[in-house]
Amino acid sequence: MPASTAPKAWRDNLAELKKPLTREEARRESFRCLYCHDAPCVAACPTHIDVPRFIRQIASADLLGAGRTILEANPLGHSCARVCPVEVLCEGACVHEGWNEKPIDIARLQRHATDAVHAEGELPFAPGPANGLSVAVVGAGPAGVSAATYLRRLGFAVTLFEKRPLPGGLNTFGVAEYKMDRRTSLAELRLLFRLGCAVVTGRQVGKDLAAAKLLADFDAVFLGVGLARTRSLGIPGEDLPGVMDALSFIERVKAGQARGGGRVVVIGGGNTAIDAATQSVRTGAARVTLAYRRAFKDMPAYDFEVALARTDGVSLMMNARPRRVLGRDKVEGVEFARTKGGGLLTLECDRVIKAIGQEKERTLPQAFGVRLNDDGTIATDSDTMRTSRRRVFAGGDAVTGGKEVVNAAADGKRAAWAIHRALRPRAAAPEGSAYWIKTL
Repeated sequence: MPASTAPKAWRDNLAELKKPLTREEARRESFRCLYCHDAPCVAACPTHIDVPRFIRQIASADLLGAGRTILEANPLGHSCARVCPVEVLCEGACVHEGWNEKPIDIARLQRHATDAVHAEGELPFAPGPANGLSVAVVGAGPAGVSAATYLRRLGFAVTLFEKRPLPGGLNTFGVAEYKMDRRTSLAELRLLFRLGCAVVTGRQVGKDLAAAKLLADFDAVFLGVGLARTRSLGIPGEDLPGVMDALSFIERVKAGQARGGGRVVVIGGGNTAIDAATQSVRTGAARVTLAYRRAFKDMPAYDFEVALARTDGVSLMMNARPRRVLGRDKVEGVEFARTKGGGLLTLECDRVIKAIGQEKERTLPQAFGVRLNDDGTIATDSDTMRTSRRRVFAGGDAVTGGKEVVNAAADGKRAAWAIHRALRPRAAAPEGSAYWIKTL
């Protein structure tokens, strides 16, 4: 069911958890900031947004100036204000936290400022003078969009190639709806693409378009291809109707197509598993159990994510390894082996959601002739994001194996500057670039 026509209960359950600050709330919160000189919040941010600076600008009622400070360092600052795990990044590093006080509400202050930019409808920067060079960006997720934004500001002609019908990657398709809805992701992209990026959707490089053609037609290539399909459980019954992977389920929720009701078992212990479990509850599941094969202390999910799931009524079952999915024509349950103490346990359910990580995308990087690490991630220089092939750069989950949106944005920024230095070694830094280059 389209989100616009969904029942009110559905819309309320999936509404963004973090509400925007009012102007007065933002002013009061900004006055709490100590404007630290060597601010730990800046060091904790992978894109090194000057947090004290933009908060001071909010305190001075300069919202557009605050938005510029944010977007200079991170063009995806609008979405990152919603999806970043600030509890373990900037807010977790806040000096107030060290004094057992409430940290500054950096994320919502950032949202307050970037919301003002979007309300204005104009980016605080423009494309650079054309330099006659072109770059192909493969994958229009956070890493690719970040790279494209900075490359346009450096004067490059940029074409993004995205295999999905819409750009945005996980921001558009894979972020839990209660963190950020799809409309926010697409609005951010529409604003950024005003810089003049060409965007080709629905065409898969390596299938519809040869890698060799991109290498021949463009001066450089950036690979922001993300990860591949969800890993297989490798157990009997996995192919039964009613078994699906977490990202597909989240995508259905974001499209307003997930059905409610029934009993759900989520297999996994990471943040994506938590997202799937919480959204199962919020779309009407009668009972949701998250099963993890190790102990609670070993769960990779953030503590605050787990706390939310528990608050929503998700049951956690630790030390349980799935042995088989039960059922004839559809899912009827899952049989687990106890990894501590031994024995078997059967849990009846109507749906199984797999959230055990994603495989690495190997085929496309290999088509470009770049070296892979032993774990299947693309091997790059950490400072320049350059691959083993001279004119090919990469970033995001295809390099890191799966991190946050803000990490992908940082990779794109580093790669854009490295491409500029590689293709224009004698060119001076363009006017207006000093601030964001300083944040590399």
